[in-house]
Amino acid sequence: MLLRMYNRYAEKKDFKIIVIDESFGEEGGGEAGVGIKSVTIEIKGKYAYGLLKNETGVHRLVRISPFSSQKLRHTSFALVEVLPDLSDNKEVEIKPEELRVDFYKSSGPGGQYVNKRESAVRITHLPTGIVVTCQSERLQGKNKDKAMAILAAKLYQYDEDVKKKELQGIKGEKISASWGNQIRSYVLHPYKLVKDLRTDVESTNPDKVLDGELDSFIEEEIKLK
Repeated sequence: MLLRMYNRYAEKKDFKIIVIDESFGEEGGGEAGVGIKSVTIEIKGKYAYGLLKNETGVHRLVRISPFSSQKLRHTSFALVEVLPDLSDNKEVEIKPEELRVDFYKSSGPGGQYVNKRESAVRITHLPTGIVVTCQSERLQGKNKDKAMAILAAKLYQYDEDVKKKELQGIKGEKISASWGNQIRSYVLHPYKLVKDLRTDVESTNPDKVLDGELDSFIEEEIKLK
């Protein structure tokens, strides 16, 4: 639902969207059902990062689960990360000896989009444990280049977070996708409300918000910063 929301927002802004990597849940997954476990997308357009960077955080959804035979209310969480494209940034140093590179076959739900060759790439940065993957390209080399660009962005963000913690004199834990850490709630039952917990911006029409109508939320986030 969040993937569709950001896709629709990007379409309204005439941004270009590319799915870099996608992993899917198992069939018969109970309340979660079959869905996306994680996805990495690239959004290109004027001011795309500036507009979207404050969407980073935990998003909470409350609805009647379509996978519950008893029509029970279900709460789920998703963590959103927004990173800049740092492929041309020379400040981020990545040493080859600090990387583990694995190649594997691309996969999809129900056998769709399966690439029989091992063109998908997984790169692990050993000192930090950061893992990035890419399977959007047919060629192994292009997937590796894209994964390295994502790794550079993640390492840049990692260094920025470390600097912030040092300045604040605290040792914060990594944010988890769970209760208490959310930045925005999308409630579809028993009432309809989308509320940003940082700016207090609300909408009683979650269908429009989930269809990409994010301008009021994003504009207020920018003012807050």
